[in-house]
Amino acid sequence: MSEQAPQRGRWKAPYNLDRLVEVAVRVFTERGYDGTSLQHLTQASGLSRSSIYHHIESKEQLLRLGLERALEPLLASTTDDGATSGRALDRLTYLIKRNVEILAAELPYVRLLLSVHGNTETERWALDQRRTFDKFVAGVVQEAIDDGDVRADLDARTTARLIFGTINSLAEWYRPARRRKPGELADQICSMILRGIQA
Repeated sequence: MSEQAPQRGRWKAPYNLDRLVEVAVRVFTERGYDGTSLQHLTQASGLSRSSIYHHIESKEQLLRLGLERALEPLLASTTDDGATSGRALDRLTYLIKRNVEILAAELPYVRLLLSVHGNTETERWALDQRRTFDKFVAGVVQEAIDDGDVRADLDARTTARLIFGTINSLAEWYRPARRRKPGELADQICSMILRGIQA
């Protein structure tokens, strides 16, 4: 098979780094990062080992690039105007809706992010980034409690985890081609969650 030939008609030549990351993320998610060998990546991509190493230095670099696709927009959302100005409840609503949009747009990469366990330096880095996001959201929830807009009997950290655990569960079943548009889904999730926590 030619190094640039697509496998089973799924992947089109020529390969670039983005396409290689796309394939690697799919294989990592299916097999687990630890269960994926370079041979699995050559089989899935139709590329030789030397062609893969033309694009990257290591398998872990592919993992890092895939995780960045999920983490960069997630962390960027915490600096958006919608997340930093206005009442805390409005900021929380923005973060919920934006997170749903990111999950829908970067679904394969979010699935990979949600599957890491901290077994490598890159996975530990990704978990640290998620904790940073979780801490930011918990702070917004606490402000909403202090404002009297969210029930005072709720713990901010637990509430934040439950909210975004609900959103992350979309990664298990959401299919863009067969489900509601992300904006509609975000509105439904906001309505369901906020009714339960508002004072």
